[in-house]
Amino acid sequence: MDWTGKTVGYALSGSHCTLAEIMPQIQRFVDAGANVVPIVSNTIMTTDTRFGKSADWQTQLKAITGNDIIHTIVDAEPLGPSKLIDVLLIAPCTGSTTSRLANAITDSAVLMAAKAQMRNLRPVVLAISTNDGLGLNAANIAKLLAAKHIYFVPFGQDNPVQKPNSLVARMDLALETCEAALQGKQLQPLLIERFNY
Repeated sequence: MDWTGKTVGYALSGSHCTLAEIMPQIQRFVDAGANVVPIVSNTIMTTDTRFGKSADWQTQLKAITGNDIIHTIVDAEPLGPSKLIDVLLIAPCTGSTTSRLANAITDSAVLMAAKAQMRNLRPVVLAISTNDGLGLNAANIAKLLAAKHIYFVPFGQDNPVQKPNSLVARMDLALETCEAALQGKQLQPLLIERFNY
């Protein structure tokens, strides 16, 4: 697919252990010709972890995309009326973000961007990364699987022995999932053996 002229909203929520894995995926969209608009949760903007410093992640995002980071609800709200984004990808999408989205709670820039996309009947793609995907969050994932205009990057259990409720998407399939979503299709197979990958 030719991504020239397409704008991807690339939203990141606070699964910090996944950030290093998704940075090359952002680069893939840029290399394919897409305009990538970075959107981040408050956690990404303010939290340093053993997986990296907030300032370093912000620097990387700006360097890869060439765009400023949207990180407030106020800055994300115009994405609806402007219809700027062709496809919104939330990667990583935490259990907290998943549960809020499934229950129509808009309390971050990432969720406001999702609300804006859904208002415009445009695709929202989720790349989940949650330790509770087969726990209490399973109900929220199920609600989103049944929702219109919401698609999932194929996912599976990443560590079924030590973390049997944990689900993580194949982040390297993010671009392909977005291509399918723009055609109104869910990339298949949806459920994969992530732990053998």
